[in-house]
Order: sequence, then C-alpha cells, then structure tokens
Amino acid sequence: MDESFGPEYVRPAQKDCPRCACCTVDLCDRGRDSIMQCAGLTPAEHKGTVRGCPCSAVTTPRTAAWRAAQVRVTLLARELPVSEQAEDVLRALADSREVDTDDGGLLPQLTARGLAELQGLRPVITELGRTYLAARGDVRSRAVVEVVDVDRRARTARVTVAAWRPDEPVTVLLDQITSDTGLDADMLPGRLLEAEANTEAPTADRLVLTGLRAGGDGRTGARQ
Repeated sequence: MDESFGPEYVRPAQKDCPRCACCTVDLCDRGRDSIMQCAGLTPAEHKGTVRGCPCSAVTTPRTAAWRAAQVRVTLLARELPVSEQAEDVLRALADSREVDTDDGGLLPQLTARGLAELQGLRPVITELGRTYLAARGDVRSRAVVEVVDVDRRARTARVTVAAWRPDEPVTVLLDQITSDTGLDADMLPGRLLEAEANTEAPTADRLVLTGLRAGGDGRTGARQ
C-alpha cells in the first residue's frame, strides 16, 4: 500500500533578471549589494553560470564590488604601488600606445591586480587601471565627513564631505566605515568622521574615501 504524506512542495519559480541572462531578480538584487557578487551567493553547482554577472561585477559602477575595488586600488596606488616600469607600461596603455608584451613580467604584474587585461592578444588598460593612475596623481588630504544615514539592507551609508560638496551626499560601503572606525552602524547617523579624500574629484563616482576615523565626540547638533 502506498503511503501519502500530503502534497509535494514545489518551490515557486523565481523571476529572471531583466538586466542579465544568468540570474534571478532576487540574486542580482542581493549580489549588487554584496562584495561577494552573485557568484559568491550561489551554490557551487551554479557558480559557473552566474560568474561574471554584470549586475554585481567589479566593472559595473556603484555595485558593492565596484565600491570596494575603488578603495582597494586607491590604497594600492598610495601605499603599495607597482614598480615604476610597470606604471610606465600602464600609462602607455592609457595613452593607447603600443607596449612590448615580452616585457619581463610587467604585464602579468598589472593583470594580476586588475589594472590591465588582454583583449585577444592585445593588452589594454581597465577602468580600475585608470582609477589607479588617477589616485597616483590625485591630491589627497584629511576631510571632515558627516554620516547622513545608513541603509542596513544595502550595507551602505550616505555621507557628505565638507571639503568636496557639502550638500551632495555620496555613498560609502557601511562595512568600510564600521571596519575603519570600530563604530557600530547604529552610532553612525549624524556622526562626524575624518577621512582621507581626493577633494578635487569631478564627480561622486570619482571621490574615494580612505582611512576613516571618528573625530572628537563625533556628533552634530542637527541629527542627535
């Protein structure tokens, strides 16, 4: 006799993401806000399908992975730059000049850091490479930063930078702030911080904050 244990549960199908051909809407919504990207939030058997999803990629502006990469490359440029010879190669690529691919390992030094890549057999600079070169030339100085608000779901915070554009909030990864300052997310709204910033940046996407730290008692009167 067959035993019946009730109706079989079938998980409802999830909607495909309209912005890519590899993920569901839910996965891309989560991947966009995670430095792990879509592939890092996917079971092992499906990672190959979603790896490189543009909705969460390092190369897609304003994803969590992109924001983290801007900080990483800026710190690389300021604190642990590539060799002068490798930087000369990178500048040549930025100027669309031909470079010697048999260069004694300089190109691998750049590609390993995501500053250059091969398109076919031709080396080209990446957007991260351009960020690196900009960071090498930027004037960076300490600046007062005020946390306007925090989005726990997206793991971001909106901040204003007085020395840049005090009335234009910019988005920063929440985990960067809490990691740098040691402050809990609940303590951040209305908090005054200090950071190193390229205050001559032309746009919010080019403004990169590093070395965040709490300053004084850190509170503003308006948002206490």
